Amino acid sequence: MTLNYNEGMIVLRYAYVLALTTWLGGMVVLGAIAAPATFAVLQASSPAEGRILAGAVFGDMLQRFHPVTYGCGVVMLGALVLMAVLGPRPPAFAVRAALVATMLAVSLYSGLWVSGEIASLQASIGAPVSSLPADDPRRTRFGRLHGLSTVLMMLNVAGGLALLGWEAIE
Repeated sequence: MTLNYNEGMIVLRYAYVLALTTWLGGMVVLGAIAAPATFAVLQASSPAEGRILAGAVFGDMLQRFHPVTYGCGVVMLGALVLMAVLGPRPPAFAVRAALVATMLAVSLYSGLWVSGEIASLQASIGAPVSSLPADDPRRTRFGRLHGLSTVLMMLNVAGGLALLGWEAIE
């Protein structure tokens, strides 16, 4: 049995939308639900060690989520390209493809470089970052890397919302 044109396009759009909602939903759930809940519960149960443990738990969640984002980006790019090749180009194809590619690059940078720098810094400190004096350059660097990680995720959330808007319009 072979798929006709419309069935093939439906499969591609479905894969694209599934990857988009997985990526966007994952970022929203991690940032708006998992992180605040993890930190609140663990800090309440053990004020001294809770923040350290929460950081470790949430860091592990992010490490597990990064490969999901890479896969979603590849699926989305592939589906967009195949839709453009097999039929009329999706509206704003070049902009959408560039946005997905940018989101994927941001995710790769965040997951491979920023997260690696954070882990390396934490390992070199050998103690909780919060135990360092406020003016310690390592604590300052950690704060900057953490802030950068947050900004990168927010950029990808914004990109995901824009892409979701295009899907809603179609």
